[in-house]
Amino acid sequence: MIHGAKKLVAQYQREMDGTKIINLNSVMRKFLAYDCKFYGVHPFNDLVGPDQISEAVYSPLRLAWEPIQRRQDIFIAGQNELDGSYWVMSMGHYMGLFKKPWLEIQPTDQMCFLRYSEFYQILDGKIASIAFFCDLIEVMKQAGYDPLPPQTGASFICPGPKTNDGIIWADVPELESKKTLELVNRMVQDLEVLNQTGNDNCPPSYLAKTWHDDMVWFGPEGIGGSYTINSYQQQHQYPFREGLTDKTFNAHVCRFAEGNYACFFGWPNLFNSPKGGFLGLPSSGTQAEMRVVDVFRRSGEKLAENWVFIDFPHWLNQQGLDIFARMKKVGYR
Repeated sequence: MIHGAKKLVAQYQREMDGTKIINLNSVMRKFLAYDCKFYGVHPFNDLVGPDQISEAVYSPLRLAWEPIQRRQDIFIAGQNELDGSYWVMSMGHYMGLFKKPWLEIQPTDQMCFLRYSEFYQILDGKIASIAFFCDLIEVMKQAGYDPLPPQTGASFICPGPKTNDGIIWADVPELESKKTLELVNRMVQDLEVLNQTGNDNCPPSYLAKTWHDDMVWFGPEGIGGSYTINSYQQQHQYPFREGLTDKTFNAHVCRFAEGNYACFFGWPNLFNSPKGGFLGLPSSGTQAEMRVVDVFRRSGEKLAENWVFIDFPHWLNQQGLDIFARMKKVGYR
């Protein structure tokens, strides 16, 4: 079933990437269920069916970024431990010449990268659900806008795995996948303990239970990337935990592992309320839902790399900050 799911998604990607925009709807109708559910970052949000998804998301993207290519770094599949369904996850970048306005972001006529993670649920030989997370604020910055205060981590085009083995086609021992998922679940439970106890300043040794000391955390624009546990805590964990209150885990829609890789996303993953400082913004007094994707690579007995997507446009919008309106207001750097 896992191999079949991968073959289906790989063929879907090939036909999508190789067709002209005028044929995009027909390709999506071929592979997607008529009632395919779409989980998209704001402003795409919830959509249903291939025509809606094509016309709101993929056709405008391909029209604006021409020519466009998929540069995939991780491609894995597995059985969702939450409901037993089968999913495929693709992560990497879309790259193209940004030639026409897209989501009111003005074009550069230069090479531009859209960091993405796509989850596909396979049911009865069709794609039944798609989750599409991408970093729109990173695209704004590439286009010359700077709609958020300075971030604590580094800003760069995010690389794939250090080991260059994220695209998996060969059979993987089930034991290795189970080991990875169990490790991720222990790490998630450790974070939930921090939420329940209100401990926002855990020592490095607490993370070292599940993370290598030289871990790499590739965060979204607005936070940035960090290298080593110490820098990760200073540049992300402490600002995140100290700047947010009422942190409550909600649920994941999908969570699975294959080999040394694991991933999950939620809709939303968690709730929290800004109390000032996070992203350099003041307290809003509003509890907001946060949609998040995490992709992990395990090395030995601990986690080594983590790619993270947070739907910040949605999170900010709940607090009355329209990041697209702010982008137009602040203008170019």
